[in-house]
Amino acid sequence: MSMIRLENLVKRFGPFTALQTMDLTIENGEFMALLGPSGCGKSTTMNMIAGMEEPSEGRILFGERDMAGVAMGQRGVGFVFQNYAIFTHMTVRQNLSYGLRMTGRPKAEVKARSEAMAELLQLTELLDRPAAGLSVNILQRVAIGRSAVMEPAIFLLDEPLSNVDAAFRAVMRTELKALQRQFKQTMVYVTHDQLEAMTMADRIAVMDHGVLQQVGTPLQIYNAPANLFVARFIGSPGMNLLEGQPVETPEGMAVDLGALGISPVLAPEQAAAALAARGRVVYGFRPEQVTLAARGLTLPVSFVERIGARTILHLGQGAGATKAVFENDHGLGLGQAVVLAPLPEAVRLFDAASGQALKGN
Repeated sequence: MSMIRLENLVKRFGPFTALQTMDLTIENGEFMALLGPSGCGKSTTMNMIAGMEEPSEGRILFGERDMAGVAMGQRGVGFVFQNYAIFTHMTVRQNLSYGLRMTGRPKAEVKARSEAMAELLQLTELLDRPAAGLSVNILQRVAIGRSAVMEPAIFLLDEPLSNVDAAFRAVMRTELKALQRQFKQTMVYVTHDQLEAMTMADRIAVMDHGVLQQVGTPLQIYNAPANLFVARFIGSPGMNLLEGQPVETPEGMAVDLGALGISPVLAPEQAAAALAARGRVVYGFRPEQVTLAARGLTLPVSFVERIGARTILHLGQGAGATKAVFENDHGLGLGQAVVLAPLPEAVRLFDAASGQALKGN
């Protein structure tokens, strides 16, 4: 019942198509993140799953049950919004127990489940406090608990942590994942924050401009992006992407990157992809998947960005701008020339015209 299938799903608002044909299966008990920039269609998708919007085309099924015409209140889903929307005239206890009371659960059950949820979300000491005057962090925790205490088979969360502070987001990432595991819910989580998606989700659906770009585990999305959008969007900093032309060298297949020089020799499957390419390619590698070497890409250091245990080197300028991530004791300084060698097994090639990953990735 708690598996969700989106089949040929389309949503239009007048002449504007917010979601283009989308097929996605969210398995029973899976934590699926819908990830993408503002306006990509992720909240529209969630609103259709919840029953707040009707699809223009296609079907939404919970298990084998078609949700066409089924009201939101009849779908058995829990929903948490970006804005916590709790009852500020009630106490924390009254907020947590609201749904249970409205469905006529016995008083003993209401008390036990509300208090268990409060303990799980570290709200026990605040149970009898009025919600008015509590911090945004606490109010959002109450909102999550109010929905979760109903133990819905499907739990939908629309950017629930975007209005809270960074320290609280870190805590809630752990607590939300623990909540999902405890109740074995199918959870759909809308976010523009890749860190939230990468740390919590079993799989991620990356979206842009109403189009589903790629679906996979966090490691699949990170290590093998399906196209240039995903390569740029996933990672902090994102993947380095340099346009060039495949060339055969005495040592093997490589990519001529113009002023940056010839890339290190490609690994076998990337060499095969380069041979199959009919034009220019984009040579991609993650900033942390590099070494300093005697031979490689020579670039000057244009900026040094120190972030705690890591240092991000900004190298070169314009189309050749590149980033490299090292431990903070690398000793490289502004203006110094760096010879960078991407790890061969970490290189990814994309078609420069279509932006799609080339076969062999």
